[in-house]
Amino acid sequence: MNYSFIKDNDWLLIITTLLLASFGLLMVFSSSYVTALYEAGNLYHYAQRQLIWLILSLLAFLFFMHFPYRFYKKLAPLILFFCVVSLILVKVPGIGVSGGGAERWIGIGPFTVQPSEFVKLGMIIYLASVYSQKQAYIDQFVKGVMPPLIVVGVIFTLIMLQPDLGTATAILILTILIVFFSGAKWRHLVGLAIVGLSLFIVFATSASYRMERLTSFMDPFSDPYGSGLQLVQSYIAIAHGGLTGAGLGQSVQKLLYLPEPHTDFILAIIAEELGFLGVGFVLFSYGFILFRGVAIGTRCKNPFGSLLAFGIVFQIAIQVVFNVGAVTGLLPITGIPLPLVSNGGSSLLVTLISIAILANIARHNIRQRKGKMKEERSLQAS
Repeated sequence: MNYSFIKDNDWLLIITTLLLASFGLLMVFSSSYVTALYEAGNLYHYAQRQLIWLILSLLAFLFFMHFPYRFYKKLAPLILFFCVVSLILVKVPGIGVSGGGAERWIGIGPFTVQPSEFVKLGMIIYLASVYSQKQAYIDQFVKGVMPPLIVVGVIFTLIMLQPDLGTATAILILTILIVFFSGAKWRHLVGLAIVGLSLFIVFATSASYRMERLTSFMDPFSDPYGSGLQLVQSYIAIAHGGLTGAGLGQSVQKLLYLPEPHTDFILAIIAEELGFLGVGFVLFSYGFILFRGVAIGTRCKNPFGSLLAFGIVFQIAIQVVFNVGAVTGLLPITGIPLPLVSNGGSSLLVTLISIAILANIARHNIRQRKGKMKEERSLQAS
């Protein structure tokens, strides 16, 4: 019997991902049951919804893990089309769902989907597809680097209209990284970084609430019951946890002191309940996924597959940095969730699909390496 279906996988990547997603479900329940009881009258409200999303995401994970990644290159134009359409639909009355002053969701029955989460993966596929075809002249800015950037500009604008500065900024950073891994010249990269930073400054300063959010993290105690509330409560949670934590389920800050404890600031609850050891587990898991992703991208001999792998793993890394930075007060609060851990179906689904694609690239690398070794043995035998 041929067991290659089972053996030809990066099981370390897969197991780490599933462990982190399972841990995330546990922490969503632990961090949300007080809020769920207060808002919905049901302790399990958020945990049940997250469990449903996790089951759907795992089914998607199995499918995309076995779907050949090379087909995404052919599907890139269609994927880009759906990205643009979905970002427009959030503005259509009766389809788009608003909340907290933003229009970022589409209603599908009892669930809401955040298109910008899917757009992040869609842009990775699009940019990897285009730049993998421009390798012969990637050193030419006008012909090689610039054309896809026009598309990025359109996507950036549509996301900012929601508005969502965090996601838009993440896409800009990701674009620069993919251009870097494509082999562009350093002066082009520096120019892109300057343009990206300029766009960030322009949009960040265009609304007073954005400026307040960006500056409040510098001194949250100047307004501990206003703009600095979330960060001050996060500090208290982290301090309470110490090395080993207060114990699973024993958080005080989730008792309606820390806003959104199960979403953007779930890491603060992890720190409070499980301490530095719990946070260490989460960060180690992300570090391992990053390490495996970089190794997969480096070993892939197909330019599209390599750029796709780098794009996926660094997109996850960007989200982790933004989220951890916000929770610890090192970066402004951007509203970006912690991948695989925070409550949120769209984020969970897209992250698991992304890692499934990464696992498929790894499988291709393993089979290619085995084929090469078999060929070498055959030559030696002859």
